[in-house]
Amino acid sequence: MPVPLLDLRAQHSLIKDEVVSAMMRVVDDQLFILGAPVQQLEEEIARLSHTAHAIGCASGTDALLLALRALNVGRGDEVVTTPFTFFATAGTVHNVGATPVFCDIDPATFNMLPDAAAAACNSRTRAIIPIDLFGQMAEIENIALKTRGIPMIEDAAQTIGASRMIDGERRMAGEIATIGTFSFFPSKNLGGYGDGGMMVTQDAALAARLKRLRVHGGLQMYHHDEVGYNSRLDSLQAAVLHAKLRHLSHWSAGRRANAAYYTSAFADMADIKTPVIDPANESIFNQYTIRVEKRDELQAHLKARGIGCAIYYPLPLHLQPCFEYLGYKQGAFPESERAAKEVLSLPIYPELTSAQLDEVVSAIRAFFGR
Repeated sequence: MPVPLLDLRAQHSLIKDEVVSAMMRVVDDQLFILGAPVQQLEEEIARLSHTAHAIGCASGTDALLLALRALNVGRGDEVVTTPFTFFATAGTVHNVGATPVFCDIDPATFNMLPDAAAAACNSRTRAIIPIDLFGQMAEIENIALKTRGIPMIEDAAQTIGASRMIDGERRMAGEIATIGTFSFFPSKNLGGYGDGGMMVTQDAALAARLKRLRVHGGLQMYHHDEVGYNSRLDSLQAAVLHAKLRHLSHWSAGRRANAAYYTSAFADMADIKTPVIDPANESIFNQYTIRVEKRDELQAHLKARGIGCAIYYPLPLHLQPCFEYLGYKQGAFPESERAAKEVLSLPIYPELTSAQLDEVVSAIRAFFGR
């Protein structure tokens, strides 16, 4: 039985009527740029993330770029982040003229180590970008404590709706960072029918500037306070996302249930390290990522049986050719490099059937002779 890594058609079949209806209202109105659906979605995302302001933009990558610009990060500045993540995090730092500075990850959660982040900071550090990897939040509060007031951009592209217990209170992804950023790439837990992104903040002045930056640096047509970008979330994508948003908590619960099934099924297998969720976190499992020493062989075995799987991420950012100028060498960040050699993500989407879950489990157990 083939099992795709992600089956968006299965999701679409369940919500097609309401999503298409929402899209057609935009088509009938013919207001495609920053129309009412964008404002509605922004209000809902602000509510979900417990923030005062949400600002839509064209992609999750642009959300990071605009956040950096809003914090005046530029030439001569440094931004601390981790090398075990998607390229956009460090790429946007480079594209605003600043220098990415990397620190290693926690081998259990794959997220930024607060002490490592603090050690990487210096007088040139203008921002820190912790990544909430694979669906669980980084130690946002501890990173903030260790780095003493340096602005924080929380890269929450994979954690919309995730939460963390901080000082006895459940806080949402994006809530306590200076700026939180989300991606609505189709494969995300809340994915559009194309690209899209969102920034959230508690700071009214930052929100106003982010709104300017996304429309060429000026809110009044043909008047520009600064040079900005064309990075607007269009109304069609906003309508799709708004229609899908009411299903998000149910979908995330389904992912957690599937994750629990896998974890139980592999509990007797020392060859597999299943995901470690920080007890303070409620993960949304954007990915279910195991660690195995024979990762490449297992991936080939699963593919031969028609089971989708993927490596997020096969080459850490500090070893990418485009970042050679930073001067990092092999071995600079051993946990990130080891993770890149061992991780493999399995199908986790909420529409998986019991038979499909069993197929994945039996294929993996067969590979290890169990």
